[in-house]
Amino acid sequence: MSAIPDARYPSSPPGLEVQVNCGGAPQKPVRPRKNYRWNREKYSRERRFLDIWTFVLTLLFSLWLNNKSWSYWGGMTDAKRNARRRAQAIWIRETILDLGPTFIKVGQLFSTRADLFPSEYVEELSKLQDKVPAFSYEQVRAILNQDLGKGGEESFASIDPVPLAAASLGQVHRARLHSHEEVVVKVQRPGLRKLFEIDLAILRSIAGYFQGHPYWGRGRDWLGIYEECCRILYEEIDYLKEGSNADTFRRNFRSLDWVVVPRVYWRYTSPRVLTLEYLPGIKISHNEALEAAGLDRSRLAKLGAEAYLHQLLHHGFFHADPHPGNLAVTPQGELIFYDFGMMGRISPITRQKLTDLLFSIAQKDGDRVVLTLIDLGALAEVEDLGPVRRSVQYIMDNLMDKPFEQQSVAAISDDLYEIAYDQPFRFPATFTFVMRAFSTLEGVGKGLDPKFNFMEVAQPFALQFMSSNKNPDGGSLLGDLGRQAAQVSTSALGLPRRIETTLEKLERGDLRLRTRSTESDRLLRRLGTLQVGTNYTIFGAALMLSSVILYVNHHVWLALFALAGLGMVGLALLRLIVRLGRLERMS
Repeated sequence: MSAIPDARYPSSPPGLEVQVNCGGAPQKPVRPRKNYRWNREKYSRERRFLDIWTFVLTLLFSLWLNNKSWSYWGGMTDAKRNARRRAQAIWIRETILDLGPTFIKVGQLFSTRADLFPSEYVEELSKLQDKVPAFSYEQVRAILNQDLGKGGEESFASIDPVPLAAASLGQVHRARLHSHEEVVVKVQRPGLRKLFEIDLAILRSIAGYFQGHPYWGRGRDWLGIYEECCRILYEEIDYLKEGSNADTFRRNFRSLDWVVVPRVYWRYTSPRVLTLEYLPGIKISHNEALEAAGLDRSRLAKLGAEAYLHQLLHHGFFHADPHPGNLAVTPQGELIFYDFGMMGRISPITRQKLTDLLFSIAQKDGDRVVLTLIDLGALAEVEDLGPVRRSVQYIMDNLMDKPFEQQSVAAISDDLYEIAYDQPFRFPATFTFVMRAFSTLEGVGKGLDPKFNFMEVAQPFALQFMSSNKNPDGGSLLGDLGRQAAQVSTSALGLPRRIETTLEKLERGDLRLRTRSTESDRLLRRLGTLQVGTNYTIFGAALMLSSVILYVNHHVWLALFALAGLGMVGLALLRLIVRLGRLERMS
């Protein structure tokens, strides 16, 4: 079988760079190098357990040290804490790369969860790339023969044994069919499903540990996050599912001639093998090549945003990872989409709820926004929603005071996540994928055209979507009054029932009233401080007595240790006395 030469796109203009990403043109070939620990077909469950739990426990210990002033040389400052977090984030990213495909994908998913993790961690996790060592062509041949039947490799006229691209889940080879059609063959990494089963079983126990943790488990659904990760990961390693996604995506854009999607060759596709049409193109972030091809970069930036808005608002089926490696441009200026393993869906009901949310935000109605977020499942219903409501109202009053078309997606998402961090928000994966895609596309657009504004492109789409879904009367005054009257009537009709429910809770004793007295709180703090001081005094007296007894019995070193302990207790008692003095001055 002959190998295919590294051909370029036919009649390519000068400066044309081609790339491949599961259906596109070739990148620089990735040759095998030193194997990672996970780059094999057989895995030790015990070794994986040890490696993973060592990582988790080391991370927890380093996080515990972050709040200990004695762990900082020269005392703890904000600058030192930030520097340590950045160093920890780099270590986390490097360790995840070493742990392999499961953790690379989980890390990429967590890079969208700025509501769960500090910004330094999210920034480093977003740098996780799938450029990993390739596996051998002998393993590729074995998978082709296993999945495509006996002589599976012979289904192709030729296959290039050197992969065009290698990722954590699989690698891509250029090939030619007997019908002389050019294709790319995506082959899954050997033993990947077994590795997922081992790793995810261990991650299930880790999620359970975090869920029951008194600090890390508070207000977070780690088990729910784990289940969501499992669903997404198993969908990504099912190439039949990815092929179906590609077909659906292609059909959705059949009416737009400026979007190109590779065709799936189902005869040569299986759960571990995906054969796609060979579609070369210019990488969308390669500005020099785009200009050499005579393409309008500002137009491409606008088309990229419009393509995504069509997916989100019209199709309800969107590409969840539109980074520059998954987008290319033909010499004619058409957009090419690659890699359909991670896709998102928005049901009609969810889109309707999103419409309600948009109207609530437009009216700056904080109460209604909170209720809609609860209805969407993006906000946990806790006893006291006051702080959350104030945070939401603050966002709308202070951070969204600019006109819609002047807003920045990245700035809005950063502000939202900063306020949501440590609050009872629980953003669904779909929401975080949309926000990440918006931010990515805004970055790609600004790389193509510094004047590009994603929100400016989105404004007519949003207005059309809101009017078609929520305002059939064209936004008239009577329509607005009718909606407000309906809301008032609904509240009025529900009021007696709410009063009755409140009275029932009072009768059963289920209604709790919380009061707070400043004087009582201050007195309790003083009593607690005095109790701790008493304990220190008793402990210090015991150490002093022990040192005397040890010294009399000629155990000098042990007596010195006891005296050292007495000194530490004395310092702690001194600090406690100072604190008690401050409380006395405040009273």
